[in-house]
Amino acid sequence: MEMASSPRTVEEIFKDYCSRRAGVVRALTYDVDELYGLCDPDKENLCLYGHSNESWEVTLPAEEVPPELPEPALGINFARDGMNRRDWLSLVAVHTDSWLISVAFYLGARLNRNERKRLFSMINDLPTVFEEVTERKPIKDKLSVDSGSKSRASTKRSSDGHIKSIPKLAHEGYEDEEDEHSETLCGSCGGNYNADEFWIACDICERWFHGKCVKITTAKAENIEQYKCPSCSMKRGRQ
Repeated sequence: MEMASSPRTVEEIFKDYCSRRAGVVRALTYDVDELYGLCDPDKENLCLYGHSNESWEVTLPAEEVPPELPEPALGINFARDGMNRRDWLSLVAVHTDSWLISVAFYLGARLNRNERKRLFSMINDLPTVFEEVTERKPIKDKLSVDSGSKSRASTKRSSDGHIKSIPKLAHEGYEDEEDEHSETLCGSCGGNYNADEFWIACDICERWFHGKCVKITTAKAENIEQYKCPSCSMKRGRQ
C-alpha cells in the first residue's frame, strides 16, 4: 500500500481514518455482494483494504516485510463458506475496526499524549464498522445526552432550544457519575473532564469542549441557539 504523503497532525490522521472507514463500510454494506464474490475461499490469503480516497479493495497482502502500514486480517476469504453470511461479515468488521485503529495510531506515532487522547476521542465518537454492519446503535455516554444526570458546569440545550447549565447533583449516585464523566475528553485539547470547569457540547458532532479551549464563556453560551465547534463550523463553510 503506497501513500503519497503520510498524515501527521491529529486532524489529518482522523481524516485518513474516516476515508478508510468509509471505504470498508461501503464494502461490507452497499457493495456486500461484490465483496462476497471476491472473497473466494479457493484463492490465496486475501485482505480487505480501505484506502484514503474512500475506495476499498480485496487483494493479497503487501509483499514487503515489514509493510509500509499495518496489514488487515489475513485470509478473510477462507472462512466465508464455513460460516453464516451475517456472522462472517461481522467477523470481518471486527477485524477491520482493529486494523483502522492500528493504522491511525501507526500514523500518529509522533503525537504527544494529549494529541493521542484527542485522536482516540474523535474516532470513538463515530460508530464502529461492526456497529454499522450489524446495525447496532452505539450506547452514548451519559454526558452526551441531555438529561438531568449531568454534573455541574456541563452545558446543553433543553427541548425549547435554550442553553441550560446543570448544577452539581447531591444524590447517592453522584460519585459514580463523576467517575464516568472523568473519562470524557475535551475535543480540542484532549484534557480530562473536570466538574469545576465550564464545558459546552457541539450540537452537530456532540463532542464536548472546555469553554476556554473554544473561547466560549458561560455568559456567551446563554446567547447561542445552536453551538457548532470550530471543526464543524469549518466543514459547513467548505460545503
